[in-house]
Parts: sequence; C-alpha cells; structure tokens
Amino acid sequence: MLNERVRSLAQGQNFAALTTLLPSGQPMTHVMWVDADGEHLLINTEVHRQKFKNVTRDPRVTVMVVDRQNPYHYAEVRGRVVNIVKGREAREHIDKLSDKYVGTPYANPITSERVILEIAAERQRLNG
Repeated sequence: MLNERVRSLAQGQNFAALTTLLPSGQPMTHVMWVDADGEHLLINTEVHRQKFKNVTRDPRVTVMVVDRQNPYHYAEVRGRVVNIVKGREAREHIDKLSDKYVGTPYANPITSERVILEIAAERQRLNG
C-alpha cells in the first residue's frame, strides 16, 4: 500500500525519476510523468523503449517523485513492477497523464504499444 503522501505527490502535477537496470546491471534513469492508484505507482511507456525491456527482464525499480513547488520535498519508492497493463486502458491513461501535465490529450506519435507499469512499493521514504 502506498503512503498517502507518496500517493498525493504522484497524483499531483509532479515529475518522477524512474530508475531501471540495464542488462549490464548499470542503472538508467528517465524523467517521467507519474500517477498512482491506492496501491501502486503508475508509469506509462511504450513496449519498444529500453526502460520497458529492462523491467521485463528485472522488475526492480526506484521512483523518486519531486514536488514541483519545492524540490526539497520528495518521495523515494523502491519496489518492483508487479503488473503490466496494455491495450485501451494504457492508451487512455497516457491521455489522462497528458491532460494532467500539459492540458491536452497525448499528441506525440505512438511508435509501438502503450503500457502502464504498476509498481508495488517495498520501501518508501519521504523528505520535507
């Protein structure tokens, strides 16, 4: 279960840094849009992206969500991708995220297939 403050940060208009592990074991980090339901952090990506390939091979991730108004207020979540949602739900979710962050439906071309990574928290830490 997500801490209420972690969920609130993720549901707000705040950016996240998603860290996955490359095949070599080296970490790779991307700034991402983020969301949350009651139990999971949600990251939306496409199946052809390296981050997706990384989590299908090794589901361990770290997500840091930073408060837009105060970057010293953030949440770090270490956990695992426990489910991958595809299809219409993932496509609708990227429109929801785009509306949250930029005020319009998602306008970038979709190269492959949208997916939602559901991340279960194993460790949560808040600062600020």
